[in-house]
Amino acid sequence: MNPNDIIGTIGVGIILIAYFLNNFSFIKRNGNLYFTMNIIGASIACYTSYLIDYIPFVILEGTWAIISAIGLVQNIKKPQD
Repeated sequence: MNPNDIIGTIGVGIILIAYFLNNFSFIKRNGNLYFTMNIIGASIACYTSYLIDYIPFVILEGTWAIISAIGLVQNIKKPQD
């Protein structure tokens, strides 16, 4: 494995762990941890896609990170019950 593969695997792994934890109700679907893990994982995967010059995944992962960031900001701003 080259460094790009390792970095990309870490990013995708974080996304998959967040999905697993969410799917089995270990973390909240709209919780800050879920959004944060998606932001970090997608950003790492986006960066790696940029390094290997694979634009479709730069767009996919970049969009994933941006949408997750918007969700996190909205979650932080909403009144807590």
